[in-house]
Formats: sequence, structure tokens, C-alpha cells
Amino acid sequence: MYQYTSFDRDFLAERNAQFRAQVERRIDGSLTEDEFKPLRLMNGLYLQLHAYMLRVAIPYGTLNSAQMDQLAMIADKWDKGYGHFTTRQNIQYNWPKLRDVPDMLDALGEVGMHAIQTSGNTIRNVTADHFAGAAADEIEDPRPIAELLRQWSTDHPEFQFLPRKFKIAVSGAEQDRAVTRAHDIGLQMVRRGEDVGFEVIVGGGLGRTPMIGKTLREFLPKEDLLPYCEAIVSVYNLLGRRDNKYKARIKITVHENGIDTIRDLVEERFALLKPQFNGVDQEMLRGIEAQFAAPDFLKSSTASFKATYHEDPVFRSWVDTNITKHRNDDYAIVSISLKKQGQTPGDATSDQMRVMANIARDFAHDELRISHEQNVILPHVHRAHLPEIHTRLKAAGLATANIGLISDIIACPGMDYCALATARSIPVAQKIATRFDELKLEHDIGELKIKISGCINACGHHHVGHIGILGLDRAGVENYQITLGGDHTQTANIGERAGPGFAYDEIVPAIERLIYAYLDLRENGDETFIQTYRRLGLAPFKTALYPEAKANAA
Repeated sequence: MYQYTSFDRDFLAERNAQFRAQVERRIDGSLTEDEFKPLRLMNGLYLQLHAYMLRVAIPYGTLNSAQMDQLAMIADKWDKGYGHFTTRQNIQYNWPKLRDVPDMLDALGEVGMHAIQTSGNTIRNVTADHFAGAAADEIEDPRPIAELLRQWSTDHPEFQFLPRKFKIAVSGAEQDRAVTRAHDIGLQMVRRGEDVGFEVIVGGGLGRTPMIGKTLREFLPKEDLLPYCEAIVSVYNLLGRRDNKYKARIKITVHENGIDTIRDLVEERFALLKPQFNGVDQEMLRGIEAQFAAPDFLKSSTASFKATYHEDPVFRSWVDTNITKHRNDDYAIVSISLKKQGQTPGDATSDQMRVMANIARDFAHDELRISHEQNVILPHVHRAHLPEIHTRLKAAGLATANIGLISDIIACPGMDYCALATARSIPVAQKIATRFDELKLEHDIGELKIKISGCINACGHHHVGHIGILGLDRAGVENYQITLGGDHTQTANIGERAGPGFAYDEIVPAIERLIYAYLDLRENGDETFIQTYRRLGLAPFKTALYPEAKANAA
């Protein structure tokens, strides 16, 4: 992973000292809240429903054990002993005191972390495939590109006051695990003969006007990426609307001007910018790439793993569900579920963080990743170590075998924390997960992505869930709309609204009817929910959701 230089450390120390002075001025009344707000947002500090919230960047989702240990220490010392991992590879602390935030930032700086540009109308944390550097289907590790983009975008003087927030995601594999088509810029690595480049996608995004991004360039050589991205953001900075924040994202800019016009403007700007880079960005990239070398993979027997797999059904279930193929056949990618049934999706206690840090240190080449699905990944694990890892995770309540299943739910904080939310998300996710655990149906149902948002801003990605749930306020009462058929992968699609919403106490029974309908409708017992939906369309699922409508029609 990238190692901070003396420049990085000095920059961060100066930035933190500046914010410490701003906090003191807010506390003594020299700054009003209106004056302080843009300053705190530049440093990732929000004012939520009950308290401040600090959002910490985990660039492209990569951590080492020392960083995870530090996150645990911060949770214990300045918060309530836990952190919340988000869909954009950040961690949020929900209960810090304002006076303590500068100390939290200094503690982050000690391990090469920060909260810069995790808020505000600027380029946010650059995200990437959480299996990067390990996946069997990978063309190249995209994280050096993501790190180059991080360095370029941090405190970029032209892009600190964009029309609206701006998000970039990078994927280097055939399977899109970074939701690139729902970002302002999505970069999907592709191969053309011997050359590696990127499909450049722009104008994706969810929220109140969900859109799938459009291809701006089918193949952009890797060496042109940085000036091309700068050209895109420059064009957006000029064209993007500032008269209406709901129409300020680049997706609206692309929609209103047309992809062909945007392409012409970007290419024109790119032609001017490219000569100015003079290859300096490629020199930087080569230096960054050297820091992302693959670990020295172990060469030892996997016999103990195979024996435990055949003898222990609990271990076997966990392996079958939570383990992904690694590019090295003796290794595995381990997904640690933060979605134990009945718990808050994405939350991890400080003790759990330390357990994961120790496992990474002892067995996983000191690497961890945070996924956009709010889970933690050990990207490089020799199969011989899987039984011991499972034992440790089980003792910490982290061995739930549900990755990709119905209880592996993405959920935003909702009205339990967020000042913007119009309905609760967390209790709905908990009730759905608990209900299907009681029914013992989870593994029979198979792959299913449920995503829940507590307001129209769609932080829970409900638009691209196989089943999406959107919580809204209807005359002071929580009402939950269901969308079906969404997809966040390389075949990305916005889900279709099924019909009228459901009350809080009706939403779990509605999901239950939906699932039983799917189990009756699927073919051969192995057709997934999304495959069945694509084959049959909305009609049979709508009938299951609204049986009273069918009865009235009869």
C-alpha cells in the first residue's frame, strides 16, 4: 500500500493544526455555526441528528493492521467503542465531541489517514474494487491509479468549490465490484490487444434522479487518464448548475447537454491539458505502483484446510459462502461479514476491529479492505490458515456465513442518526435479516442483494438493489417503497418501482411474500432472484406484493 512521505506527513500536520485553531474559534464563539460549517465539512465533520459525525477516508478501501488498530483506539477514546463502515469505503464515528476532533485527526495522521474531502462540493474519497490485487478475474490492480487520483484531487485548487460533490470509482477486473456505473466518473479497466486502458463512464449517480452513467470513451490509454479526468471535472465545473443543488450533479449536466456535447468539450479541454503534464504523472504512477507489489505468497500444503472442510459443516458453510477465488490457487479471499443477523449493518466494535487487525497481521500479509457493501475483506489468505481464522472470527461474532445472501443488507444510518433521513433503515434491515434467519431460508434463497435507504438521497444504494427499499415520510408516517430488478455490476440497472409503499409494520411481511413468490417461480432450484425477475418481469412479483389488488380485481 502507499506509504506516506515526509511531504504527506507535513501537509497533514499543517492541515490538522489549521483545523484545530478553527475549532477553538468555534468553541469560544469567534466563529458562528454558519461560518464554521464550510470549514468543518472540508475536514469531514458533519452535524447529524444527535451529535457531530466524523467521516474518515479509507482510500480505495485499503488498510493495514496498524491503521485498523488505530481506528479501534479512536473509537474507544473519543467515541462509543464502535465505528460504522460505509458504502464508499469510509468509516464514520457518530458521537465525537467537537473539542476532541482535532485530537482524532492527529491520531489518524500518525498512521497515514485523514478525513479531508470526505464531505463538501469537492472530489470525495476515490473508491475501488475491494478484491483489487487478489481477484482471479483482474486485468491489473487498479489501486495505484486510485492513489494517483487521490493525490491529484486532494486540495486541487480548481476543484474545491464544484457545483456539487463528485465521486470517482475504479475497477480493474472483468466483474464490476466498484459500482462504477453509478458514479460521477467510473473507470473500468479494459484490455485492447496488449494495451491496458479504461472505459470512461460519466454521469452516473443515484439519489432523487437516479441514472446509469454513459460511456464517454470506450478506450482511454492509461497514460492519458489523469489529464482526461481533469478535463472532465473542468468541463463540469464550468457547465454544472449552481442555481439548484438538486440539479447540480454531473449526471444532470450530461443529461441536459447530451453526452455528445460533453464529449466534444472534454476532448477539446483534454487536448489543451495533455501537453501540460509532460509525463510527470506517469513518473509518479511508476513510483506508486512499486508500493503495490504483490506479497510473497506462501508455498505450503492445503491438506489441513481440506480435512477441516470435510469434517466441520459450520466451517464448510462459511467457506462456501464467504470465500472467493484468489488468483493464486493456494490462496483465498476472505469476506468478513459485518451483517450478523439482528445487528446494525456495517458496524464493528473496537474489539472486533482489533481481532480483524490481528488476523491480518498474523495470517493475511497485513492487508485488509473495506467493501462498498460494508464488509471487511482479507484479500490474501493461504487456505491452510482458514480454519484458525474461522475460529478467531467465530469467537468475535464475525463468522456469519451470509455474504451475498438476504441478510447481507446494505443500509444507510437512516433516521437513527442522519438529519436528512425521513425514515428508519437500520431496524428494517435488522428485522428482515432476523426473520429469514428464523425461517432458515437464507441459503436456499441464494444470492440476493437487498439495499435500504432512509431518504431520497439513496446512501443505501436502493436503486441498484435486486430488492431496493426506500423509506419516506408520508404525513408524518414512515412509508417504504419497494423497487425490483436493480443491479450494481457491469450490467448495471435502476430498479423498477413495484407500486404503493408499505407502513413500517408491513414492510417485512411484504418482503416475505416477495421471497416466497420467487421460490415458487424460479427454475431448477438454482435460478437467482435477479435471473427470475429478468425472465418474468415485474407482474408476478407485484401480484405477490399486493394480493388485495388481485382480490379486488376478481
